[in-house]
Amino acid sequence: MLPRGRPRALGAAALLLLLLLLGFLLFDGRLRRAAALDGDPGAGPGDHNRSDCGPQPPPPPKCELLHVAIVCAGHNSSRDVITLVKSMLFYRKNPLHLHLVTDAVARNILETLFHTWMVPAVRVSFYHADQLKPQVSWIPNKHYSGLYGLMKLVLPSALPAELARVIVLDTDVTFASDISELWALFAHFSDTQAIGLVENQSDWYLGNLWKNHRPWPALGRGFNTGVILLRLDRLRQAGWEQMWRLTARRELLSLPATSLADQDIFNAVIKEHPGLVQRLPCVWNVQLSDHTLAERCYSEASDLKVIHWNSPKKLRVKNKHVEFFRNFYLTFLEYDGNLLRRELFVCPSQPPPGAEQLQQALAQLDEEDPCFEFRQQQLTVHRVHVTFLPHEPPPPRPHDVTLVAQLSMDRLQMLEALCRHWPGPMSLALYLTDAEAQQFLHFVEASPVLAARQDVAYHVVYREGPLYPVNQLRNVALAQALTPYVFLSDIDFLPAYSLYDYLRASIEQLGLGSRRKAALVVPAFETLRYRFSFPHSKVELLALLDAGTLYTFRYHEWPRGHAPTDYARWREAQAPYRVQWAANYEPYVVVPRDCPRYDPRFVGFGWNKVAHIVELDAQLSGATG
Repeated sequence: MLPRGRPRALGAAALLLLLLLLGFLLFDGRLRRAAALDGDPGAGPGDHNRSDCGPQPPPPPKCELLHVAIVCAGHNSSRDVITLVKSMLFYRKNPLHLHLVTDAVARNILETLFHTWMVPAVRVSFYHADQLKPQVSWIPNKHYSGLYGLMKLVLPSALPAELARVIVLDTDVTFASDISELWALFAHFSDTQAIGLVENQSDWYLGNLWKNHRPWPALGRGFNTGVILLRLDRLRQAGWEQMWRLTARRELLSLPATSLADQDIFNAVIKEHPGLVQRLPCVWNVQLSDHTLAERCYSEASDLKVIHWNSPKKLRVKNKHVEFFRNFYLTFLEYDGNLLRRELFVCPSQPPPGAEQLQQALAQLDEEDPCFEFRQQQLTVHRVHVTFLPHEPPPPRPHDVTLVAQLSMDRLQMLEALCRHWPGPMSLALYLTDAEAQQFLHFVEASPVLAARQDVAYHVVYREGPLYPVNQLRNVALAQALTPYVFLSDIDFLPAYSLYDYLRASIEQLGLGSRRKAALVVPAFETLRYRFSFPHSKVELLALLDAGTLYTFRYHEWPRGHAPTDYARWREAQAPYRVQWAANYEPYVVVPRDCPRYDPRFVGFGWNKVAHIVELDAQLSGATG
């Protein structure tokens, strides 16, 4: 749902950032005084690590579309892109067109996210990284980014031929200013300049960091490619592709590999063709690397524009002022992305797909209607971040089963036990705020049990509105399941230790699938005890039932919900048997992955599974339990 108006929430968020930026200025003043007291001469008169104080370029024309290119691969990099985009959206005043070069994993994540985010005046185009790999795979690269760290070299040929200018960003940068100010620096380019870069803020290219350190050639300190302004039209006219290839091949005759990926090759080309480069003010790429000299920049600058975490350690890098920069980054990491769905009122633009119809439907709601909140929640489009954490798809098996469930923050403690009980793949949807999503990430990283499971796919549905969209969550988890069958469960249930293997064997033995339409009913039980010895067999389970330690599920509150399972018959059964649907039946079932989706109009709790089982029964010839 597009927010109808959140002046208080937005005001509070703006105030938070305002205070943070005021802290930036105060902090900066302390840095200047500290530098003076320490006797640090800072940069010399000709050092480009200082902020340029020349005339400011004119802003870009009002409502000009700004183009931004980012290379992104994998789960972790996708999360970084979202934080970067949040920082851009917070300050921006212009429409944006994002050009994302991605692998299949990142595309699946980001395509879903931007489709459900529905940010006005933002277009997104995707480009297949796999198609670009052959153009750079011949270059040996020691950098942790691998082949993807070389792909900025081929952007002039990969991006549309009619695109003349683009800002290129690494995924580990954070904006502290309006990106249109960076775009405006294109106006400083001479007729021959085609690449805008900030000088490297370390001694890397001077070759004196350690004994036998032999970097690629560079002009002076060299340049950092975390933030680039590219005049694509000029690079194409200059024969950029042949230029960088010839330079790279020549240098690789005497150097074993690139150490800093594309940055090494950009610098080698600029060393040979210095007229290509326009030096950008240092504030547009404040580099927090291990050996950074960035303090020379931010101790002199009146304000900073872009923060770059260009160390492999990222936020764990050692730096005298890293805590301040870390807090700035965390502000956007945990910022509510729903608040960034704001219109650019001075720049009319085509609304995101479906946004206009949603606004019209919302406008027709009556706030005096007792069911107003329910109707409003039904129209909510939640941001969805699929495979929030690294995930390895299960190998194809004809009878494999994925456990599907949904949960919120207060059920995280169930995850470790669930992983111990169910060794197979899982698809779990979590209803979280942006800040809670980060808490969840730390929770998983701190758990040896959860961190070891790469076959559990976690999908974050970002919280919005007062009601719990239980069936929307189930549908997200169900849509991301990759096995032929799914076990539709709830997070409070722990499967029998042997259930995963038993279900796969049963599916094969019963010949389920295209030849036979049926659902497997999994009998459910409950206990009121906090300390409980989990049964390892049916004999042990029956003993606990007879002792009153276990009960059939909801026996005391809602026996009709599971009565058709016929627990009396189940006690004696040695083989699966057929059961008949009855009103109010809501069992936990194993069904093909293409089963009917849940009705998203159900929010909160009550009747959501009952309605789904009705539809299942209508489509299947019966249920086998």
